[in-house]
Amino acid sequence: MHFEGAIDEATGASSVPLYQASTFHHADIEQPQTYDYSRSGNPTRQPLEDYIAALEGGVRGFAFASGMAAISSAFMLLSAGDHVICTEDVYGGTYRLLTTVMNRMNVETTFVDMTDLDRVRQALKPNTKAIYMETPSNPTLKITDISAVTAWAKEHGLLTLLDNTFMTPYHQRPIELGVDIVLHSATKFLGGHSDVLAGLAVAANESLARRLGHIQNSMGNVLGIQDSWLLMRGMKTLKARMDAHEQSARKLADWLASRSDIAAVYYPGLPNHPGRAIHERQSAGYGAVVSFDVGSGERAKRLMNKVTIPLVAVSLGAVESILSYPPLMSHASMPKEVRAERGITDGLLRYSVGLEDIGDIIDDLEQALAD
Repeated sequence: MHFEGAIDEATGASSVPLYQASTFHHADIEQPQTYDYSRSGNPTRQPLEDYIAALEGGVRGFAFASGMAAISSAFMLLSAGDHVICTEDVYGGTYRLLTTVMNRMNVETTFVDMTDLDRVRQALKPNTKAIYMETPSNPTLKITDISAVTAWAKEHGLLTLLDNTFMTPYHQRPIELGVDIVLHSATKFLGGHSDVLAGLAVAANESLARRLGHIQNSMGNVLGIQDSWLLMRGMKTLKARMDAHEQSARKLADWLASRSDIAAVYYPGLPNHPGRAIHERQSAGYGAVVSFDVGSGERAKRLMNKVTIPLVAVSLGAVESILSYPPLMSHASMPKEVRAERGITDGLLRYSVGLEDIGDIIDDLEQALAD
């Protein structure tokens, strides 16, 4: 996706140089300068941060060492005694952070089904300070009405955060819908090639940008120079990749939904998805992730051992298809009973559709589903 800042101002080079420097010379010690130490700012990382801010329509972007580093840093805006309302079927790493780390900091979390605004309202406490959304949610692809939640949150002076990893700013721009901070595991679709670990955050206003920048600099969990360069390179092809991913994902979801031996298929582009109308109001596409339940853990494991096209792995959003098993991978940190409450069954699989031929993907799944 086009970004003028990707051109090096000094030379006109089509690619930002790698400034492999930890510190910068002060020509005049009494004069402020843009860069002094790479934890606080680096001329390779800065264009990336400007890039994501432009794509999301925010005032400032921040690049972190991983998606969880970005999410953790955003939660550092809270203080001991605060309360968070969070999407119930949130990414397992976020659940782990909130239930095993932030709780020790005396930050309390209530997990709710955010498809029901009444449940969000009912979770409000006197010490509630923030709402954390994930839409579509991971891995059951539930849809939150972003505008409705942010409007209610503003009435109560609450900070709103949203994980936009699945949709990317190409398909969904949460700041335009009232969200204060947008977060990404840039390891996924933004990077797109399974070769970089990165997280991004975008602040909607200058006040939040200053606070988040202070946290980034204070904690020091910034993205390295090589990874910043790789991520910018990946982001240049985001539109082309997302269009191709989605075209194939829609065909895969339709094919899975037509089979009598599949217990459930989760994809917001399906006609029977309960959140489809809301999703279409706030997003320009359905994305590339299809989750489906094959009925049992035993069958899911047999399928994973028989597929030949996708990587059977953690993560998603790459040029290659990736098949994940949430109960033992992305959501292994959730207790089994908690997973069950959120619809993360033992038979659930999550397929991130890559750029392989969709006919080959379907043929491969068909042979793997044959018992």
